[in-house]
Amino acid sequence: MNTLKFITAGNVDDGKSTLIGRLLYDSNSIHTDQLGVLEKRKSNSDDEIDLSLITDGLRAEREQGITIDVAYKYFSTAKRKFIIADAPGHEQYTRNMITGASNSELIIILVDARKGVTTQTKRHASIGSLMGIKKAIVVVNKIDLVGYSEDTFLAIKKEFESLQSQLNYDEVIFIPASALVGDNIVDKSSKTAWYKGETLLNVLENITIDNNTGLTARFQVQWVIRPKDEENHDYRGYAGQVLSGVYNVGEEVKVLPSNITSKISKIERNLEEVEQVVAGENIVLHFENDIDISRGDTIVKVNEESINSNDLKAWVCWLDTNALQQGKTYLLQHRFHSVRTKIKTIDQQWDINNWEFISSDEIKLNDIAQITLKTNQPLFFDSFEENTATGNAILVDETTNNTVAALMFI
Repeated sequence: MNTLKFITAGNVDDGKSTLIGRLLYDSNSIHTDQLGVLEKRKSNSDDEIDLSLITDGLRAEREQGITIDVAYKYFSTAKRKFIIADAPGHEQYTRNMITGASNSELIIILVDARKGVTTQTKRHASIGSLMGIKKAIVVVNKIDLVGYSEDTFLAIKKEFESLQSQLNYDEVIFIPASALVGDNIVDKSSKTAWYKGETLLNVLENITIDNNTGLTARFQVQWVIRPKDEENHDYRGYAGQVLSGVYNVGEEVKVLPSNITSKISKIERNLEEVEQVVAGENIVLHFENDIDISRGDTIVKVNEESINSNDLKAWVCWLDTNALQQGKTYLLQHRFHSVRTKIKTIDQQWDINNWEFISSDEIKLNDIAQITLKTNQPLFFDSFEENTATGNAILVDETTNNTVAALMFI
């Protein structure tokens, strides 16, 4: 059974937390003890359970009635397992939304049927696209508050579709729904007879998510395994996750940055020898000859080499309260490999409010921009568009140790 990781996003009060609560409640995915706590919070026996409390767990969130942090929930059906990230709606918490989107394969964008597509709708759609998400579901929520109007639904659908040419989604599905009432979340609603599509849960269970097995093979060493006991003193393995592509025993590979070639002599997965491994699997590689390999080194096939450069262009999402400083040295962390880098130029900034690029000499919290960087050592990577697994990195401020930015290489 495969797992689908998705994020919900939308304006404050669009009903994101209620939507997730309804999805869990109607699919019988809430633990009995949690259900009992929610029952006790009702003012009287006739009240409905406040489904938003299932995800809005922080005290500050409950007091303000908004989602601040990214809340993760897990549930499963007979067809699939799910990991849900409930992202904040406020613009000031854009960095939290970026964090949730970076680990998601699908985005659910909520649109209030009464308000239509807003600036925050565009912001969240843009961030989801920028973070490499290819599948989107636009839930036109609170359809009950506009009398289940098909015209309202179609108008919102048309407005969002006019933005799609500037986004990188390869599939967008539109669903009219009411999270509060339950229309078209788990069960089809008779009140939207004009809607011929599937329920939200049905779409989530059956949508096809592309994996990385068809991409070029990428493996970065996370750990060098050298047992100290006498029985295994000749054992030398290189552990990590297959980031993309496929590796087979006997294939010729190259180790970067040393550029030494070798052949895969053995592959281990879950303490068993296998002939082939694919993207997403945690494995241990062995090679025919002894090679000096360290944590952070990249293993590629000889005919599938990556980009090798210390002049980089990237999209940056700024996550720190202190603004980006040109000329300051930051630590660029590319999975398990780190290099020092300086930002040479700010090429352009993405003005989501006006949906256009603008010139800028400063990048602040929650800003999104294109920048040029110079690293002190060559970096081995792919463009984010070609391979999201190896096309991203983070910037760390060496003085504070704070993660200050997310990078997507161009």
